[in-house]
Amino acid sequence: MPLTETTGISRVTVFPLEELTIAYTTRSSDERRFGDIGVVAVVDENSDGEELWRLALSLGGRVSDEDRARWILTQAHRARMVNAYTDLWRAVWTARIRRRFELTSLFANHDVLMTGGMRLAYGATSAPDVSR
Repeated sequence: MPLTETTGISRVTVFPLEELTIAYTTRSSDERRFGDIGVVAVVDENSDGEELWRLALSLGGRVSDEDRARWILTQAHRARMVNAYTDLWRAVWTARIRRRFELTSLFANHDVLMTGGMRLAYGATSAPDVSR
C-alpha cells in the first residue's frame, strides 16, 4: 500500500513502547471534530508503522487485524489517560500513513485507526501544569 501523507496541529501524546517511540493523536472525519480517527505512529520518518502491528501480534497475542488494531489503540489511549509520558498540546506533525483500518464498531472513541511514521516539529508546548 502506498504511503499517504497527512499533517496537523493538535495534541500529541508521545510514549515509549518496547524499543519504539510512539505518537498518538486524533483526526475527525467531519466538521463535528469528534476525533473519531486515531492516528498512532512511530516517531521515525523512515518507519511505515508496521512495527506496531508486529508488536500487537508478539506482545498482545492478537492474530486478527481487528484485534491488533484494538490492541494498538489500547496502548495509545492508555498512555494518554494515565498522562505518564509527554503530552504536546499544539504539536505540528506530519504522518506518513501506511495503513488505514476501519473497525467494525467504535473502540476508544475511534472507528478508524491509521498507522505509519511521524515527524514532530520542534516548538510544541507540553501540557500545562494543573496540579497546583
